[in-house]
Amino acid sequence: MTTMAKSTRPWYGRDVGLSFRMGLTMFLLLALYAAFVLVLLLAQVPLFTLITVLVLVALSQVLLSDQIVLWASGARILRPEETPELHRILTRLAQLADLPTPKLAWINTRLPNAFAIGKNPKSAVIAVTRGLIERLDASEIEAVLAHELTHIKNRDVAVLSLASFFAMVAAFIVQQFFFIGFTMEGDRRQGRGGGGGGQAIILVWLASVVVWAISYVLIRTLSRYREYAADRGSAILTGHPGYLATALQKIQTGVRQTPSRDLRQVESMSAFFIFPAVRKDSVMEIFATHPSLEHRIQRLEKLQQQMEKK
Repeated sequence: MTTMAKSTRPWYGRDVGLSFRMGLTMFLLLALYAAFVLVLLLAQVPLFTLITVLVLVALSQVLLSDQIVLWASGARILRPEETPELHRILTRLAQLADLPTPKLAWINTRLPNAFAIGKNPKSAVIAVTRGLIERLDASEIEAVLAHELTHIKNRDVAVLSLASFFAMVAAFIVQQFFFIGFTMEGDRRQGRGGGGGGQAIILVWLASVVVWAISYVLIRTLSRYREYAADRGSAILTGHPGYLATALQKIQTGVRQTPSRDLRQVESMSAFFIFPAVRKDSVMEIFATHPSLEHRIQRLEKLQQQMEKK
C-alpha cells in the first residue's frame, strides 16, 4: 500500500467548506431555537419541568453519549496486540493527519461498516465491524480508516451530536404537547394563568413541528456534506481515491446482503456509519443522512483526476 508522504500533502487540513457549514448550521439552529423559546414564553407554557428534563438529557449526552453509542452498537475496545496490522495502519494514518491515535473497537456483525465517535481527538474511538474486515482488502480498509480519521480531524461528530440535541428538544415537545396542554388547561381553570387554552396549545405544537422540520433538514444537509469532506480526507491521506470508491461499492453490496434482522439491530446507528445501514437509497436525498453512492464516487473520481494532474 502506498501512502502519501506528509510533505507532499500541503493541501490537507480542515475542510473550509465543512467548517463554514457547521458554523452556519449552528447559528441557524440557535436563532431558530431562540425564536422557539420566545413562542413558548408568549404562550405561557410552564417551562420549569421541561427545562429540568432537557438539562438532564443534555448532561447525559455530553457525559455519556460516546459510551451509549458503543454500548448500543455492541462494540468492544480492541487491544493493539489483538489486531496489530489494523493498529499499525491506524497509527500511521493518524501521524499523517497530525492526530493522536484513536482507540479501535470491534463490532461482531456481518454488516460491513465503520464509524467514529469522540467529543475531541484525544477521546476518539473508531469502530469497525467483522463484516467490513472480512469483505475489504487491506487498501480498502486503510481508506475507510482514513475516512473516519477525517471525521475526527474535522470534529464534525461533536458538532452533529450537539445539533441533533437541538432537534431532539423540538421532537420532545411535539411528543409531549398533550401533557403540556393538559397542564396549561388545568392552570387556566384554577386561575393560575395559562390563558389562551386550546389556541396556545396549537401554537406551541405548530411551532414545535416547524422547528423540528427545519432542524431535520439542516442536520441532514450537514451530515451529507461531512461525508463528502471525510471522503476527500481519505483520498488525500491515502493518495488513492479509488481505494475508498471500491470500498464503498463493496460495503453497499454487503449492506444489501445483510439479513433484515441484523439491519434492524443497528438502524438507530445509521447516521454514524460510513454507509447507511439501509437496503435502498432514499427516494429524496435531501432527507437522507448520507449522499448517494453515485454522487460520492463521482466526487472521488474527480478528485483522482485532480491528483493525477499535480
